[in-house]
Amino acid sequence: MQAVTLGEIIDAVGGEYSGDRTRLIRGVRSLSEAEPEDLSFLSNPRYASLLGETRAGAILIGRDTVGDDPRYVRVGDPYLALATVLQSWFCHVPAPSGISPDARIAKSARVAGGVAIGAFAVVGEEAVIGDRVIIHEGAIIGAGARIGDDSVIYPNVTVYHGCVIGRRCILHAGVVIGGDGYGFATSGGRHYKIPQVGIVRIEDDVEIGANSTVDRAALGETVIGEGTKIDNLVMIAHNVKIGRHCLIVAQAAIAGSAEIGDGCVLGGQSGVAGHLKIGAGVQIGAQAAVLKDWVGPVVLSGSPARPLRQYLRSQSLLLKLPELLKRIERLDGERGNK
Repeated sequence: MQAVTLGEIIDAVGGEYSGDRTRLIRGVRSLSEAEPEDLSFLSNPRYASLLGETRAGAILIGRDTVGDDPRYVRVGDPYLALATVLQSWFCHVPAPSGISPDARIAKSARVAGGVAIGAFAVVGEEAVIGDRVIIHEGAIIGAGARIGDDSVIYPNVTVYHGCVIGRRCILHAGVVIGGDGYGFATSGGRHYKIPQVGIVRIEDDVEIGANSTVDRAALGETVIGEGTKIDNLVMIAHNVKIGRHCLIVAQAAIAGSAEIGDGCVLGGQSGVAGHLKIGAGVQIGAQAAVLKDWVGPVVLSGSPARPLRQYLRSQSLLLKLPELLKRIERLDGERGNK
């Protein structure tokens, strides 16, 4: 088990701490599960009651947290500090070492230095694999596809032909990049396939969760902007343009040719109709259905989606409808008795 001194952690996160910097930390656990050799954290005030009960050897807390304890490491943002600690010391993921003899790499493919490719992975003709890329078992990189430096491709990911993945991207198991967009011409009651001849371009530092799909463009590009993070089971249709640093939560769906601005947030099971333009900073609540253009920043909720205050007001009125109906029926009865 890896051990790191508390002093190293404090220096990495810019923390304030007056105790023993040589104390060894061997793991990171929640407040309720932590042991004396573990680091823990408090980022949500609802768990503050656990501070007095936890056995953790050190605790990351906000600088403005009330109270004192010799184990407290005060930081500006405990959750961000936690991410730094985990990334630096406690996030080892088993990965292929070198290129497996059971991998299949086309002779015309270009594979840079420091690349690891697992068993039964396939790299197609004229594909380009950047420096230090990790391709796990069973992944398929199609002909002419490009994977940028330091990206990680997990098992059974499929990157179709011609698609472009940026640097430091993470594609989790089962992701499909560049499957055909849903395009058909209907005539005489029959549906005729429109060939999808564009690509998908994913910019740097994008992460895509397991079993999510990004369709290739009918013409041109489907684009995922720099730093955007996509959860599991998300569907992104052909010719969608997603801006930088967006957050898209599980089971959200974006229909064809929609444009999502920088810094947008899409809650779980939300949907955006095709050909819409969603401005920067729009937040779309869980299960909301966006059916028209919106200029951000604004928080939307409901189906059809509308500004949060308007949605809450309408929901409040709906709750009052049974009582209002009773009052109307009572008034009608009184009127009928006159």
